[in-house]
Amino acid sequence: MKKPFILVLLFSLTACMTMPPKNSDNICATFREKDDWYDDARKSFQKWGVPVHVQMAIMHQESHFVADAQPPRPWLLGIIPWFRSSSAYGYAQAKDETWDSYVDNAGSWWADRDEFDDAADFIGWYCNISYKKLGIPKWDTRNLYLAYHEGHGGYLRKNYLKKPWLMQVANKVARRAQIFQSQLSTCNKN
Repeated sequence: MKKPFILVLLFSLTACMTMPPKNSDNICATFREKDDWYDDARKSFQKWGVPVHVQMAIMHQESHFVADAQPPRPWLLGIIPWFRSSSAYGYAQAKDETWDSYVDNAGSWWADRDEFDDAADFIGWYCNISYKKLGIPKWDTRNLYLAYHEGHGGYLRKNYLKKPWLMQVANKVARRAQIFQSQLSTCNKN
């Protein structure tokens, strides 16, 4: 009796999970597989003015399109799971405080970090603030990503200059955005 119940429970849990796209390096394939995602990213673009390819490049870097992505959990003494280094969660890897600010100022009470449409809207919102506060153009993926990663204060203080690894990541995100932009121009969804 217990075995069928456990199987049904496991099947129910896996049915609710959103799997990342099979080919996350090809934005056309991603949008074909996840047919609502293009519309969601497009709505964020229309609302905030941040291009779809910029949003998707940032999300690709932050979570590789994994809905419940979180930073790795360190292990104390190699055996005890310890606290995560950050509250970052979901597609956009938004931290608790920043997500709460988004919900209070631009999102909705039922917005979730593990919902693609909300994460795309969040990235558009955050990059729009980067444009307004910091003057970063909405198509400047590299600098938008640096502000996204470091926060607006950290970007103003130029903390990223002390992090060569982060500069490399920001360049990688900018290259990914260029690739996505090129791919989008050949999709049937533009």
